[in-house]
Amino acid sequence: MFWSALPGAISLGLIWGLMAIGVYITYKVLDFADLTVDGSICTGGAVCAVLMASGVNAWAAIIVAIIAGALAGLVTGIFHTLMGIPAILSGILTQLILWSVNLKIMGQANQVIESRESYVIVSQLEAGWSILIMCGFLAVVIGGLYWFFGTETGCGIRATGNNPNMSRAQGINVSLNKIIGLMISNALVALAGALLAQYQGFADINMGRGAIVIGLAAVIIGEAIVTRISRNFAVQLTGVVLGGIIYYIVYQFVIWLNLDTEYLKMFSAIVVAIFLAIPYWKKRYFYKFAKKRPPEGGGTDAAGASGEQAAAPQAQETERLETPAEAEGGEHV
Repeated sequence: MFWSALPGAISLGLIWGLMAIGVYITYKVLDFADLTVDGSICTGGAVCAVLMASGVNAWAAIIVAIIAGALAGLVTGIFHTLMGIPAILSGILTQLILWSVNLKIMGQANQVIESRESYVIVSQLEAGWSILIMCGFLAVVIGGLYWFFGTETGCGIRATGNNPNMSRAQGINVSLNKIIGLMISNALVALAGALLAQYQGFADINMGRGAIVIGLAAVIIGEAIVTRISRNFAVQLTGVVLGGIIYYIVYQFVIWLNLDTEYLKMFSAIVVAIFLAIPYWKKRYFYKFAKKRPPEGGGTDAAGASGEQAAAPQAQETERLETPAEAEGGEHV
């Protein structure tokens, strides 16, 4: 059962990995704790589902969903930059607004997409084909982001996240860069929501609940995987996608253990907590043990070297003090 469900877990991991890339932009690049994603992923799914139910082409519905997600990021950016609201609170306020907006868009708690009667880009009925399509999507997204963040505007956004005060001193419009970064992030999250709605065949008002936790877990898992390989930006984004896949494989493994489904959310939270704690444990315990290990070759050589280094300045000081005395003695003779 586990192996038969593995393609579905991988395809879902790729979709949520796309969402995690949006989280990576705000969390790592922009250094902005954005909670808008819990609402914007549902916005993307709701917009796509309603449009497709009305007969709109799947690709056109995705484009409109991306625009809706970018507008959600714009609202969060306005709250933070123009109104001076803290980052976390700005995301929470936008998330609350999107709850009502999403309900208004769908007109009900959920909206069904008849995947058998209309064309969808990805579908859980064809998990293998969905994996190939999602790999193509992610290749385009990662390539586009790699190019964009190498441009002047992209470098300005990265500088803003790295040191906003220095960026402001260099004449960079920090507020504008934050808004652009938030719009890009939530546009990608809404794209993931639209693809998720097509994949599962419906959009639900609760489909974004806990999305930020999954996104952060994917970011941290991916960072742990690829950090020692390369610091290249494209490699880092690829690692985020791998993190999403690993998360959903572990999630599927928990289901395969035939545990009570009422505890599924609890086990999911525990898995995320463990992944989030791994970097802390490595820093707190494993590095401490590594520091306690004696250096290779024993401590004698190190002590001898330090003794020689300490003796050298003393010899120089003695020579400097004796030279005038010798000169004075020479004058008496």
